[in-house]
Amino acid sequence: MTTDTSTSGTPSPSLVTVAHVVYGLHTVSLVIGALGTVSIIGAFLFGWPSIIAVIINYVKRSEANGTWLESHFRWQIRTFWFALLWAVIVGVVSAVLAVFVIGLATWIIGIIALGIWAIYRIARGWLRLNDGKPIEIS
Repeated sequence: MTTDTSTSGTPSPSLVTVAHVVYGLHTVSLVIGALGTVSIIGAFLFGWPSIIAVIINYVKRSEANGTWLESHFRWQIRTFWFALLWAVIVGVVSAVLAVFVIGLATWIIGIIALGIWAIYRIARGWLRLNDGKPIEIS
């Protein structure tokens, strides 16, 4: 794997802390979903901690430009928006398939898969952040 040299700058310690806080807020939403009455992906997309995290991402991402943290801010934002996109796709496909009685199964499988995917993305990103490394997408 190659490292993108355009993001090799050193970020401020406070910006690293912001990235940790954002991963933490997303994690709180995932835990609420796992332990609560809503789905993991439902809590991730519609829970206040994740919504606050995405707002923080957009407010602070320009400060991360040119540093290795830029990949983390992009990763966090994309995780949220791709999760929303796939949740909509799962919902539409499941609604159409409900006519054939398999819509409930596709909904359940899709939501579980999305929950696992969101957990993976947040865990992978936070582990890379703890190591002081950018997210490398191969």
